[in-house]
Amino acid sequence: MKYVLVTGGVVSGLGKGVTASSIGLLLKECGLRVTSIKIDPYLNMDAGTMSPFEHGEVFVLDDGGEVDLDLGNYERFLDIKLTRDNNITTGKIYQSVIDKERKGDYLGKTVQVVPHITDAIQEWIERVAMIPVDGKEGPADVCVIELGGTIGDIESMPFIEALGQFSYRVGPGNFCLIHVSLVPVLNVVGEQKTKPTQHSVKLLRGLGLTPDLLACRSTKALEENVKAKLSQFCHVAAENIVTLYDVPNIWHVPLLLRDQKAHEAILKGLNLLGVARKPDLDEWTSRTRVCDMLHDPVGVKPPALLHASVACRRKLIVEWIAAADLEDATAEEAPDVYKAAWNLLKSADGVLVPGGFGDRGVQGKILAAKYARENKVPFLGICLGMQIAVIEFARSVLGLSNANSTEFDTKTSNPCVIFMPEGSKTHMGGTMRRGSRRTYFKVTDCNSAKLYGNARFVDERHRHRYEVNPDMVSQLESAGLSFVGRDESGQRMEIIELPNHPYFVGVQFHPEFKSRPGKPSAVFLGLIAAACGQLDTVLKYGHASKVLTNGLSNGKPKGKVHQNGNGIKLSNGSLNGVYSNGNGVHNSVQ
Repeated sequence: MKYVLVTGGVVSGLGKGVTASSIGLLLKECGLRVTSIKIDPYLNMDAGTMSPFEHGEVFVLDDGGEVDLDLGNYERFLDIKLTRDNNITTGKIYQSVIDKERKGDYLGKTVQVVPHITDAIQEWIERVAMIPVDGKEGPADVCVIELGGTIGDIESMPFIEALGQFSYRVGPGNFCLIHVSLVPVLNVVGEQKTKPTQHSVKLLRGLGLTPDLLACRSTKALEENVKAKLSQFCHVAAENIVTLYDVPNIWHVPLLLRDQKAHEAILKGLNLLGVARKPDLDEWTSRTRVCDMLHDPVGVKPPALLHASVACRRKLIVEWIAAADLEDATAEEAPDVYKAAWNLLKSADGVLVPGGFGDRGVQGKILAAKYARENKVPFLGICLGMQIAVIEFARSVLGLSNANSTEFDTKTSNPCVIFMPEGSKTHMGGTMRRGSRRTYFKVTDCNSAKLYGNARFVDERHRHRYEVNPDMVSQLESAGLSFVGRDESGQRMEIIELPNHPYFVGVQFHPEFKSRPGKPSAVFLGLIAAACGQLDTVLKYGHASKVLTNGLSNGKPKGKVHQNGNGIKLSNGSLNGVYSNGNGVHNSVQ
């Protein structure tokens, strides 16, 4: 097994996760099998109980692991399926060591950070690196490890010590360290400054790790004299110093690394030059080119929506609406904000209501679902978004004005959504219905079944505590709401549709977690296609993954393309998309 370690210095947020993902993709396209591990030095057992405002939204894996968002990038770039053990945290390591101590596995020894914690880290890495994640037999060839945080952080010290020991233990030719650092440009002098990276590498070397490559983040490509200076003071060969300068979208990063021959330096360091081939990134390059033509290099584009819009060759415009701004209380307190929110909603070609927790903005989400239902606007509700669509239907169509979820009103006389019986009301962490679950299509002649290729069932990832009340299903269906997908028992509702609506779909699962570049999520693709008048064409292909193949011609969109304002869009128009979200800021679609 070969190991590539990615560390970061100077400041956080440099893009270590994207860099690690891009390195993994590059090595994969060289013909190697790749797996990934993310180390998070925080004490939490996992990311499941962390605030999305503080750490980003949780990414959910097939096995139910609630992990860091970087694992989402690994899965999307490498098209692999990771496990919860691919995310190492301080909490997991200490828990495992303490459990062993309680069982007496250390035979009375004094349990210490060195060697017991550091040994546990190394054993975890070696064990997880051997788990196949690409659907093939046997272990991968290379394991890419990302160490979260910044070199010098107190909480990461045990991991740095462990990785220093690990690099010595696996030996030369089996370990390559890539340090991601910052080379800022001071506006006053306009000069690229190397001192922050020099100090970061000095600190790294002082902790027992020596970088083999430097990946320097900057606003522009490094000048040759800057590379020479970094090489001299950081003891890294000039050809092993690459620039990760600002690009329109992250799909460019693997191409940047390839163009600067980073893969050759890595393969040389791992003694793999003789077995690897030249990286084949033609399809990736074509997709990146299409993305550049359709999207402005600004703004947040949730990956699942981006994948679908690229497949449909449409420019995606995401308008973020705080759901509370749609409510009557806002009309009284801030009428201008209320009016602006409703104008955005009414101008949208499609509406997406994502998952969430708590009752803030729920009434606004219900109003958004009602608007989409009554005005035949394409709608997709995810998790809570599906639940509020059911509540809205019960209130507006069945006339049950007090219909609600017991999450928001425990005493409601018409509980459309209820707490799942197997859930815990005392413990928050790891107690939801999580991971990959099977949904069976009970109605075959529906949009969602067709988007999934007329499959009998589909496996998607879940993360929820509440579900549609099965006792109200017959009443809702008799009024026209179709529960087209259910679990194996037939009692848990998974997919809803309105048959007389162009595209009104709600799903209890989170389809965004399995969306990939070139393999867009079926229901996200349906939303985008319906919003731009392509749904019939997409349904003709029978499966979401076929759309990109059939719609691509030599890496260029079929049809005439023209310049319009600041962005490029297809001649039949761009696409407006709206998130309706109670928090106003949404990070969960990864």
